[in-house]
Amino acid sequence: MKATGWQASQSEIALLVAARHRDPFALLGSHGVAEGWVIRAFVPHAERVAAVSVRGEEILELEPRADGFFEGLLIAQTARPRYRLRAANAGGAWEFDDPYAFAPVLGAIDEHLLVEGTHRKLHERLGAQLRTHENVAGVHFAVWAPHAQRVSVVGDFNRWDGRTHQMRKRVDSGLWEIFAPGLAAGTVYKFEIVGRDGELLPLKADPLGFGAERRPSTASVVARTDDFVWHDAEYLQRRRSVDARRAPMSIYEVHLGSWRRRDDGDFLSYDELAEQLLAYVADLGFTHIELLPINEHPLDASWGYQPIGLFAPTARFGDAHGFARFVDRAHALGLGVILDWVPAHFPTDIHGLAQFDGTALYEHADPRRGFHPDWNTAIYDFGRREVANFLHANALYWLGRFHVDALRVDAVASMLYLDYSRKAGEWLPNPDGSNDNRDAVAFLRQFNTLVYAEQPGALTIAEESTAWAGVSQPVHAGGLGFGFKWNMGWMHDTLDYFSLDPVHRKYHHDKLTFGLLYAFSENFVLPLSHDEVVHGKGSIIAKMPGDEWQRFANARALYATMWAHPGKKLLFMGQEFGQTREWNFDTGLEWWLTRYPLHAGLQALIRDLNRACREIPALHARDCEAEGFQWIVVDDAEQSVFAWLRRGGEGAAPVAVVCNLTPVPRHGYRIGLPQAGRWRELLNTDAGGYGGSGMGNFGGIGAVATASHGFPASAEVTLPPLAVVYFQLENSGGGSR
Repeated sequence: MKATGWQASQSEIALLVAARHRDPFALLGSHGVAEGWVIRAFVPHAERVAAVSVRGEEILELEPRADGFFEGLLIAQTARPRYRLRAANAGGAWEFDDPYAFAPVLGAIDEHLLVEGTHRKLHERLGAQLRTHENVAGVHFAVWAPHAQRVSVVGDFNRWDGRTHQMRKRVDSGLWEIFAPGLAAGTVYKFEIVGRDGELLPLKADPLGFGAERRPSTASVVARTDDFVWHDAEYLQRRRSVDARRAPMSIYEVHLGSWRRRDDGDFLSYDELAEQLLAYVADLGFTHIELLPINEHPLDASWGYQPIGLFAPTARFGDAHGFARFVDRAHALGLGVILDWVPAHFPTDIHGLAQFDGTALYEHADPRRGFHPDWNTAIYDFGRREVANFLHANALYWLGRFHVDALRVDAVASMLYLDYSRKAGEWLPNPDGSNDNRDAVAFLRQFNTLVYAEQPGALTIAEESTAWAGVSQPVHAGGLGFGFKWNMGWMHDTLDYFSLDPVHRKYHHDKLTFGLLYAFSENFVLPLSHDEVVHGKGSIIAKMPGDEWQRFANARALYATMWAHPGKKLLFMGQEFGQTREWNFDTGLEWWLTRYPLHAGLQALIRDLNRACREIPALHARDCEAEGFQWIVVDDAEQSVFAWLRRGGEGAAPVAVVCNLTPVPRHGYRIGLPQAGRWRELLNTDAGGYGGSGMGNFGGIGAVATASHGFPASAEVTLPPLAVVYFQLENSGGGSR
């Protein structure tokens, strides 16, 4: 049949039914014509379709033109009709709002900001947004796919048929959108995309999906994340007033899936973790809890470091509201929440970002810059404004919407160097031959600038393992702008030293002294992280030499040395009680070990170290300043003795730290001190309550006005075997600096 003036042509209908029409919104819905208004609908499996009023009265019977395609003319109607569709077949009738009857939701400002790379509220505009549009409740879907010929949203709601919810393309930006009336939270969906060459791509999860199915399923799930009622206003107000460099920071690092499991082996929920994990961490006195990435990820064995759903808390432990309750509870207990965040790379699973619209959209097109050989992952194109915008908006989303306190950025070194982990010929240098990734540097500087400008009190922490200068220096001073940097050099040297048999330590004395040469070049976090207790490296206890008693004595000395060293502290779960086997992400920790005295004693020491760190300014207030540290004994390699002074600034009493890292007790060992008087033994890792031998300086030590080690006073102390002792001046009034 030849189409009349208001009727669609057979060629257009054929393109639409085949889901190859360039602009389905130009064909479907209601359109003004000379005779009135034409209404067209595509309803597969329908035998009859009519337009009805919002009250259910039939307005117009639509004529079938092709399989599922119907149209009709409202004669002499001047105003755009407000209608619903009523469809019927042999199985019954159903009524629904036509997605093509609604105007766009996105506007020119959204397009401009996205293309400019400055849309900080992408999570309020893209993805699946529950909203009421033109007085109808539903979900607005929007996705960026500039090179696609067609994008449809599919799910159970439309039998995964990409012909029924073909989206509107905004040509200037490459955004696609559609309002799907009647859909609600819990709707499962993906995007069906036809690439620019006409190929039908694998179904894609939503890059801005706020929820996801639990693995092994991979679809996105419509979720609301903007309606949680928070109770942490007082906590956030306090956070804004704190200078983190001068505040105590002791971080408990956790992989939520293997901290503890249910009896049936399944994961604990966010609510169960809030009740059990957070109470435990608070009881041990940590100030922060750091979570390995909780973004949705397909493979448990990646520990979250290969995320696909960057905006979705993983469904392994519940939904977004459950995670929000977890953060709210942490803040109620005074705990800050740090998330590991992964902007360095992403997995190439077919439902993810890789070749998203049939092109290298999120990843760098050249594999010499866009593929990571170590992890078989894709590397973001940091120089593309829309991609940088996507990642920046994601960071602000976690900090703003979920009140997260800090982001620890993973694998920063791999971002900074074009030749990171690549052989000659496998990387693409800058035009001048240099190897610095200037796009990544600009991305990180802008990321840090945005976080500190828009989220007062929030922190950023870099896992950066090279000597790149100024990682934690401000952007305006030429730095990358992070608040803190992990001190990987300290970690390697310290673990190397403590793994040695004490008889050999005198030959490696510099492993504990060298780090002080650069300890204040950055704002450092001292990490004993998950990476040090996996892949055959053994647990912290397993690294220690000697018999069982000596291994625990060494571990206690290691922790006390760490807590007294300049820098903030981080300890991975299980190491606080001396887990014997290395970390296994598939099972919970060896909690039964805490019934034994040596394990319980190590746990008690961590609690007391955290208390001392929180309560004594000398142990935290000058972590990032050279004025906070002074050597007392630096050169006694023969006896493997170290001693130093920690200062907290004006009004804070100093703390003297003395380490005897051999199993030989030392009596009458003289150390210099800044002031004569009685110095109390603040902490002794050899105390019986920790599992030690009970040797120490009961009643403290008396410092006399006899100069030693460059100090005006000195005292003779007892040094227990494989132990660290802290001393603090009594009744000092805090005046000694």
